[in-house]
Amino acid sequence: MHDRPNFVIFVPDQLRADAIGAFGNPHVHTPHIDALAARGTRFTNAYVQNPLCAPSRASLMTGLYPHTAGHRTQNHLVKPWEPNLLRTLKESGYHVTWAGMRGDLFAPGVTEASVHEHGFADPPTVHPHAGKAPDQWPGGDLWARVFYRGRVPDDDRIDVDEATVRTAEKWLAQPPAGPWVLFVPIVAPHPPFEAPEPWFSMYDRAAMPDPVAPAKDPDSEPAYMTAVRERYGLDRVTPELWREIVATYYGMVSRMDAHLGRVLAHVDDETTVTLFFADHGEYLGDHGLIEKWPTSMHSCVTRDPLIIAGGGLPGGQQSATMVELIDILPTVLELAGITTPHRHFGRSLLPVLRDPDAEHRTYAFTEGGFTIDEEHQLERAVFPYDLRAQLGQENPVLVGKVHAVRDREWSYVWRRYEPAELYHRATDPDERHNLIGRPEHADTAQRMHEALFTWLVDTTDVIPADTDPRLPDVVLPAPGGSFPVRAH
Repeated sequence: MHDRPNFVIFVPDQLRADAIGAFGNPHVHTPHIDALAARGTRFTNAYVQNPLCAPSRASLMTGLYPHTAGHRTQNHLVKPWEPNLLRTLKESGYHVTWAGMRGDLFAPGVTEASVHEHGFADPPTVHPHAGKAPDQWPGGDLWARVFYRGRVPDDDRIDVDEATVRTAEKWLAQPPAGPWVLFVPIVAPHPPFEAPEPWFSMYDRAAMPDPVAPAKDPDSEPAYMTAVRERYGLDRVTPELWREIVATYYGMVSRMDAHLGRVLAHVDDETTVTLFFADHGEYLGDHGLIEKWPTSMHSCVTRDPLIIAGGGLPGGQQSATMVELIDILPTVLELAGITTPHRHFGRSLLPVLRDPDAEHRTYAFTEGGFTIDEEHQLERAVFPYDLRAQLGQENPVLVGKVHAVRDREWSYVWRRYEPAELYHRATDPDERHNLIGRPEHADTAQRMHEALFTWLVDTTDVIPADTDPRLPDVVLPAPGGSFPVRAH
């Protein structure tokens, strides 16, 4: 391990862990991600801390849970006074570059304080969602509500991801001399589900797996699941269309894999640590749903494809210990030889990188949603997220606060306004059979509930690093007086 390794942090958006060959998918073609996993460590039980983009990214960049500092919405980002991973690296002597401009992370002014360079060397010529409305959507309202667009022209247009990768390639051709960090946030495979050739036609639609079916008892599910199916009209989706969506998603994943390969072709694996992970996953038809939801706790949305490789770290490893994305911050800083300057809740993965059988965490936690009293702060969105926003405003219970805790075998979900859930992932990996209330599992539910309560107590807040004098001098006139009097 080099004293001051370089870092490439490659972050796709809305990537399911099980949509990668190295994580067990037999259909998808991801040779570059698989090669990265082969020369590093892949974590099979890594979980995000929130199912939405911005809260998840803010959490992993600060090492704080979303509830700790209020990073619980898409519009409450990392503030100028809050420490974050990129800023700590910059202030510790690293040259930090952000290729592209994928947001959902920093409030105004924080990007300037956290990185040296930001944006595109070759700007994109097309942007996501530009000029797209339901009546303009190919395939009409049904395609619009499953976020499916299909084949896009394979011409000279440069989308955001292609522009980001071109920027990374140009930067890596002449990187700075000192230790550096290259942050590469990618939009794919975030919807809309669309791909140019050859990616669009890469997969045989008939060979695609069918999505996980909804639970037989809808009363055992949280209410948002039925509400989304009904409002989006997802009963209109045929098995053929689901397979079409899956095939296109896999095409997007393979294109993203090729983008990763282009970046890593310019990277010295001996001197550079590469981190690959996503901010959250995607339903992709599982449970009869599409996209994600502010209170999604299913593993297809919350389990993450975390891989760490290079820089002299051992390769060919797999770890099944419980991991949270907030563990990325202390891991990178320890590899860089930097003392973390602020209190956080992440735990360095370096011991696991050295010994994949080492225990790291007993539990991994995810949270989401809001209280009914926060209804006025809920998302007000236009298409394509208009229906999601409408449902939450009409019935805030559908986005009510939720916390989930998992160990290697079980998932327990506590919802503020709805019954709890308990799933035995060892025999029910898709979390379709809610076992809450069954006497034979009462002890497990109680153990998980107590773990969740203890975690909430321990992580409610942090004591600020700076202290204040208990009796500061006060320079004000005394009551009834005409002259300032210094008094304690």
